Amino acid sequence: MKLARAIALAGGCAMALGTAFARPQAEGVPTIAPAERPRVALVLSGGGARGFAHIGVLRALRDMRVPVDMVVGTSMGSVVGGAYAAGVSVPDLERMARNTDWDRVVAYRPAREDLHFRRREEDVLLPSRIEFSLHGEGVSLPPAAAGNAALERTLGRLIPSGTRDRPVSQLALPFRSVASDLLSGDLVDLVDTPLFLTMRASLAVPGVFAPVRVNGRLVVDGGLVRNLPVDLAHKMGADVVIAVNVGTTLAAEKELRSALGVAQQMVNILTEQNVQRSLKELRTQDILISPALDGVGFLEFRDAGLAIKAGETAAHAMAARLAPLALEPAAYALFENTRLAPPPLSDQPLKLARVDVVSTGRVHAKVLETQSGLVAGQQLTREEVRVAGERLYGRGDVERVETEIDDDGGQRRVKITVQEAPWATSRLRVGLELASDFDDSNSFALKLMHVKSSVNSWGGEIRTVARVGDAREFGLQFYQPLGAGSPWYLAPSLQYGSAARDLFSQGRRVSRAVFADTTGTLVLGRELWSWGDLQLGVTRQRAGKRAVIPDQTDDTERGYGTTQFVRYRLDTLDSLGFPSRGNLVEARIEGSPGNRGVGAQATTSLIGMHAFSAGNWAGHVYGEYAHARYGFSPLSLGGFLRLSGTVPDSIQGRSVAFARVVSARRIGALPLALGGTVRAGFSVEVGGGFDLEQAAPGRRVKQAVSGFLSVDTRFGPAYVGAGATKDGKGTMYLFLGPTW
Repeated sequence: MKLARAIALAGGCAMALGTAFARPQAEGVPTIAPAERPRVALVLSGGGARGFAHIGVLRALRDMRVPVDMVVGTSMGSVVGGAYAAGVSVPDLERMARNTDWDRVVAYRPAREDLHFRRREEDVLLPSRIEFSLHGEGVSLPPAAAGNAALERTLGRLIPSGTRDRPVSQLALPFRSVASDLLSGDLVDLVDTPLFLTMRASLAVPGVFAPVRVNGRLVVDGGLVRNLPVDLAHKMGADVVIAVNVGTTLAAEKELRSALGVAQQMVNILTEQNVQRSLKELRTQDILISPALDGVGFLEFRDAGLAIKAGETAAHAMAARLAPLALEPAAYALFENTRLAPPPLSDQPLKLARVDVVSTGRVHAKVLETQSGLVAGQQLTREEVRVAGERLYGRGDVERVETEIDDDGGQRRVKITVQEAPWATSRLRVGLELASDFDDSNSFALKLMHVKSSVNSWGGEIRTVARVGDAREFGLQFYQPLGAGSPWYLAPSLQYGSAARDLFSQGRRVSRAVFADTTGTLVLGRELWSWGDLQLGVTRQRAGKRAVIPDQTDDTERGYGTTQFVRYRLDTLDSLGFPSRGNLVEARIEGSPGNRGVGAQATTSLIGMHAFSAGNWAGHVYGEYAHARYGFSPLSLGGFLRLSGTVPDSIQGRSVAFARVVSARRIGALPLALGGTVRAGFSVEVGGGFDLEQAAPGRRVKQAVSGFLSVDTRFGPAYVGAGATKDGKGTMYLFLGPTW
């Protein structure tokens, strides 16, 4: 294939321009070019999201019919340049930049709907995204702010089929990239590395993406040592270098108001210094393109369109310098056709002859193999095999997944190498919850959750949850799969809780009591793929109640009870803070035997949510129903988004029914380090508590509305809003943490 490309290129250029010959090789990189024109190298600098300007430059070079014989890139320049050298068209590069969900790519973990169900359950327990590694030497931060899963999936889908593992010297155009040795600070010339690994290594921005190991060396973003590698292009034999510099400019003094800003400025200074050295290496015939990227930040990926346009404008501004390099239309069409990757071959399903899983950490290989779902004898395409390997990222404790596929004799052999994230095997999550209606209802809590994974060869896990504040809670659960990676599991747990609660009669507060309970639970469950589970369980509880308003020291009640329950859960929401797609369902039926002549108690509850989005609008439809055979149902109403304007938990009954519609428009976003989307929206709510036996339960149905501003923060969703119930009072709200 390589020889055929060379012959076609040489022959085509000879017909169009005259005699062609093979120029001397540079560093073992063969190429063929017409004698009448110089060899052109394109050098693309790093710069994060500003690097999308490279796509605009490529579009302008295409329009001016300027050929590129070799490509050199760093960081984002390596991504754009590597894909271009491998045969990706300019329109496809632009679609990648504009259509990729970059919020997912730079997220600290895989998209929530890609997580295993147990990891999603952690979000329900504690929605904060503040996590640390807890180990024998103390507490440390994760090595990167963003995870690897979405980034590597995006890179894998960008490059043409069959080029992922191809050495960069064997691409349609010779390609080189650089990285920085994290231990020595030396430049690492990725001269003959597989394309995917080259792009991934050069893009390992310190503090954002995790380092990558290449030939035994731990490497990060090459911009630290050579952000504009003009010297490499000269060594490759370039006669003319077109250098595109999109590096981040230095911030003004007024912008350096935080430790993070000062640290970023230091990195920018080091990068700018090596760029200035590279600019001095440009020769008279070389061309420098510097797009005007004011207002486009390093991590402002949503501004892809602005960056692309800036790159195109800057390249066209150099048209007079670029024009002598242009080819005639026919010659350029032939040149470009030779560069473009051929259409991918049909990815036919083949039988898996063998599946090998290798684990580099404590996670047992058999657990990983079971969770991948790959079994010898299956008929799968290469894409289906890769998707199965990527599924392992959903565990939450995996740093990298490398899937090797070898087709031979109509069969497919698969090897998956899984690199464990050492920091994630013992995770401590910290959360803060605040709530106030600026009246009598105020609460706060500091919550901690520690997860110790892979405590045995079957994938056992210990999860501890603690809460201090207006309510106290401590829980310990041991999760044990019944086999290596088995979906069946046992989960014994112990929990203690204590909190003061107001008691209501006909919606009016009449007293306050402190409730305390100690509970032991044993669950037999089965996970339903990654989206839900089914549980059978039994709970033994010791509960106490003590009146505090009015203060009655002799009014203390204690009791014991046993409850059996069946519970079904489904969770495909993309976010708990403000979901825009997916569903949530939880159904629970529980019963307890009668005691002292009282009939057996039974309760039923059902919760459902469907999230939706349309353009900048997103929201959800939510409903719940609960019923108790005696006394009050397990759910109550009142508070923000639960009949806004009504006193929290003031609406009770043997039966409770509730529904709401929430919709909000995206109006902005916080910086990556602080959180995510900012929305402004409203809700319409209806519900009430009643007895089904009553002749006119509708008389107790209430209607409410609210308006709010929501912010997705690292501590979880934050809301500032106002709500009112029809024929009732209006109330202001402040929330940090879960609201439903």
